[in-house]
Amino acid sequence: MIDKATKVRIARPTDNLQQITEMYIAGLGFEVIGRFENHNGFDGMIIGHDQHLYHLEFTHHRGTTVGTAPTQDHLLVFYIPDQQIWQTACARMIAAGFQAVPSYNPYWDVAGKTFEDIDGYRVVLQNREWTL
Repeated sequence: MIDKATKVRIARPTDNLQQITEMYIAGLGFEVIGRFENHNGFDGMIIGHDQHLYHLEFTHHRGTTVGTAPTQDHLLVFYIPDQQIWQTACARMIAAGFQAVPSYNPYWDVAGKTFEDIDGYRVVLQNREWTL
């Protein structure tokens, strides 16, 4: 059963494993919490925070090319209600090498900023509290 103690891992492939890992660590303040090399031909980095119930996994399958994001609407969204923390987070994303871009869906630009990584995947930092 899925409950509040369930942990979530969001995984995606990349052709730029080291660069992507460094970008997300620098941009979102994550740390490496796991890694693997040549596990059935896959290398991977798991990043996040030990105290959070979610983390990200980036993988690379040796000898394959995965290319860029399928669409501009593949998003990872973080809700940051505090204005100062949000502004600092946006500055960190730019310093980490993310590009600020207009959102494909204009909703995200009303109270947030969208950033694109070197694979074309997008992260939205939303300056509001998430509610149902």
